[in-house]
Amino acid sequence: MLRFSLRRQISNSNGIYRRNIHSGLEDAGPMASKLKSRSVVRFSGPDTVKFLQGLLTNDVRRFGESAGEKSSTVPTPNMPSVSTPPMYAALLTPQGRFLYDFFLYSPTRPDEKLDRTGSGPGSDPGRDGSVELFADVDVSVLDELLETLKKYRLRSKVDIENVAEEFSCWQRYGRNLSGSSSVGWGGGVDRAGESTASGNKYGWQWYEDPRLDCLGYRSIFPSDATPPLVEADKETDESNYLLWRLEHGVAEGSSEIPKGEAIPLEYNFVGLNAISFDKGCYVGQELIARTHHRGVIRKRLVPLRFIDSNGKEVNQKIASGAEVVESGSGKKVGTVSTALGSRGMGVMRVEEAFRASGELSVSSGSEEVKVEAIRPTWWPAEWFQQNQSGVASA
Repeated sequence: MLRFSLRRQISNSNGIYRRNIHSGLEDAGPMASKLKSRSVVRFSGPDTVKFLQGLLTNDVRRFGESAGEKSSTVPTPNMPSVSTPPMYAALLTPQGRFLYDFFLYSPTRPDEKLDRTGSGPGSDPGRDGSVELFADVDVSVLDELLETLKKYRLRSKVDIENVAEEFSCWQRYGRNLSGSSSVGWGGGVDRAGESTASGNKYGWQWYEDPRLDCLGYRSIFPSDATPPLVEADKETDESNYLLWRLEHGVAEGSSEIPKGEAIPLEYNFVGLNAISFDKGCYVGQELIARTHHRGVIRKRLVPLRFIDSNGKEVNQKIASGAEVVESGSGKKVGTVSTALGSRGMGVMRVEEAFRASGELSVSSGSEEVKVEAIRPTWWPAEWFQQNQSGVASA
């Protein structure tokens, strides 16, 4: 297992101090993790798009259209010329609270790749208008999620299957991911890459993470095959992917985004491209639309760093659920939602979290641990009040 240290740089720009705090993952180069925390569900049938469109926060209609010129494909042998990028979305309660998140993938359509011989165009996609989509979902709530979806299905012509045994979820992240062409497969030809363009059932490929560029690449692959571009010495434990997300302030799954409680806008779902404000109605839309158009989100999920009074990282002393307070007044600023080592993230009141004169802390038994709130560089400028000083930046 690779071990990573923390490094810290402090720079001064226009009188505002920004702390750039990163783990050694920044220097580790490309890595890949098999995501055992995720599972795969397949949707198929002529009403697939219509069914999901009425449930999820994002606009699923693009999966029912032919792929355009845009593609998020990582170049590998024999790739199709076009492909539909994946989508991040969520299913909410009728009150607009988070339930489950989905990464939706569309297999390459038969008419967008070669036939089984590889010598001619693929077959017609089908007379019944069927669409097949795959969803990467949280494994800890899989049974509950399937039951919920089937309750909503009613008379819709859509089949919902658990295909966790057939497929696995993977993430590629780290530095130098754009240099994919330099990662070889020796003298062999990658099966997953080749079959994406020819007419067999194993057509899968890497895609840019639909949330943020800094998160790397994501996809699902057959469980009996190693994905392309994954070198043996670069496959690493999923906890490193969690650390990568903690540094960027991105939660994932119902274990990190409290089911039935979390407000998606506070977990930055707009910035993660998970919500469409142009589509029609979906479950929980009213609260999302009202909150968004009001224009002010006072609490947001923020990356956190835990240190002692000397500025040294404090490892494994803070657990999720711990309250973050202003050291002087004891006023609650937020709650730690996830923690690993000296890093974490929590939903915080943005004004208090980044106040220049304030100092944050969290109790760990009889010990008080200091907390640094870090502003992710991917945050849109309008999320943050520009007149504040002492900003921390990840």
